[in-house]
Amino acid sequence: MLADPSTKYRAFPVVNLPHRQWPARTLTQAPVWLSTDLRDGNQALFEPMNHERKLRLFHELVAIGFKEIEIGFPSASQTDFDIVRHLIDARLIPNDVTPMVISQLREDLIATTVCSVTGARRVIVHLYNAVAPAFREIVFGMEVAQIIAMVEHHVRHLRALTEQHRETEWVLQYSPETFCMAELDVSLAVCNAAIAAWDAGPARPMIINLPTTVEVSTANVFADQIEWMDQRLARREHITLSVHPHNDRGTGVACAEQALLAGAQRVEGCLFGNGERSGNVDLVTLALNLYTQGIAPGLDFSDIAAVARIAEASTALPIHPRHPYVGDLVFTAFSGSHQDAIAKGFAAQKPDAPWRVPYLPIDPQDLGRTYDSIVRVNSQSGKGGIAFLLQKDRGITMPRRMQIEFSAIVQTWADSSETELSSAQIWSLFEDTYLHAHARSPALRYREHRLFDGEQGQGIELHWRDAHGQNRQSRGMGNGPIAATAAALDLPLRIDSYEERSLGNGADACALAIVEAAWPGVPGSRFGAGMHADPVTASVLAVVNAAVRFEAEVIRADTPNPR
Repeated sequence: MLADPSTKYRAFPVVNLPHRQWPARTLTQAPVWLSTDLRDGNQALFEPMNHERKLRLFHELVAIGFKEIEIGFPSASQTDFDIVRHLIDARLIPNDVTPMVISQLREDLIATTVCSVTGARRVIVHLYNAVAPAFREIVFGMEVAQIIAMVEHHVRHLRALTEQHRETEWVLQYSPETFCMAELDVSLAVCNAAIAAWDAGPARPMIINLPTTVEVSTANVFADQIEWMDQRLARREHITLSVHPHNDRGTGVACAEQALLAGAQRVEGCLFGNGERSGNVDLVTLALNLYTQGIAPGLDFSDIAAVARIAEASTALPIHPRHPYVGDLVFTAFSGSHQDAIAKGFAAQKPDAPWRVPYLPIDPQDLGRTYDSIVRVNSQSGKGGIAFLLQKDRGITMPRRMQIEFSAIVQTWADSSETELSSAQIWSLFEDTYLHAHARSPALRYREHRLFDGEQGQGIELHWRDAHGQNRQSRGMGNGPIAATAAALDLPLRIDSYEERSLGNGADACALAIVEAAWPGVPGSRFGAGMHADPVTASVLAVVNAAVRFEAEVIRADTPNPR
């Protein structure tokens, strides 16, 4: 049993912001994106990326369209230092992409960090330190005034070092780590100290990055914190306000979206939410959420499967099949009602109209996905999904009552197999049930037929093989081939409806005939189908297959055979 949370945990206080503005705002543009896959994401891996994997992921991030990429922690790892130098020395960083490197507040670490990026065109140097009470009191044993003095000293140290390398445009990013757990007045004082020490202005750009280092409150509280800071930061017009949400409460995306409403201009995160504990904010989800609201995200996920494969190969972390937008199953419906709605949505969707397909918030083709796996069939599926697959993959449109009949047959098969049915398996079941029923009949295996004209209408001579393997034939007359075939069978079969469809084109074209039939004493109707290059032959086969299905049921029920 869970412990009493009221005595073990404390809720972080809400922000006193009576005139908050962010709930009434609407997002209209994408933020500046920074990928921290190569740094924050990398340090969260079982096995950190080697040189080759880092390079591959870096090039993919550039191809996606990231203009700011945190490329490492050069003072903490020789591997990171070497990859940073390689990217700069080999001129692998495009002119429109700004790398970022991170350092703790220590003079020697900052010096190493600056050394790692000298010669670059433009660089963001990210300095950070924890400011929340638990860290000040437990980890560092420092007072607020000491924290502020430490920040001022190390920012001035960075400024002095960077002024020796004027060939590079230097940008400072300062993060009060654990911002979401700190008192707002303390965070503001520390950030303003960093702003003053850097002398932020038109020629000295600066980023203030406010992280949910460990997510501890609801997303609206974080938004209040961001708006409070946005209203009070010094030299605000020269500051880019950034957020770095984590996902400990599972609301990292919500925190980022609401922070943007509250004044944030930039978001840091990782592809598919990689990162420590529950991960960083998922930049793919965040960007595509904007896309579905009609906002261009500025990141290219038009081949999202390729991005996913590179991310998986680089991080050795699998992507969950239900992961938003990219998971193998996110565009897949097993539920019958969902499948029916999706099939109707596709039928109604016009090529140039706004996207309105039920249960699909985004067109999978926009992400380079196909429609092949949207509807998949198991025991939970319904007639709509089964009909959708047959229409999409085989061009077969079943009458509605036939959909109902066939869905029951498919679900019985799925229940017994306790597995998912592929489109090929559904087609095989359709063939066995409707097209090839006569081939399994013990008494009525169709061989051929011959049509002739008679005084009473259309005549047919039907040839079949009986239960003893003997070839037999009979004749029937009617007002057309269908009625004549029913008469030739000499069975109490009533044909209630007939439909014919053309499948394929050119030399491969064939006819699909579907009949709905009834049998006295047997509840309901049954369908039969025939497929042949000759439409008449297709209709004859449809009648024979319907009769065989009924006759099999009559025999199983031990009903006296009318023959």
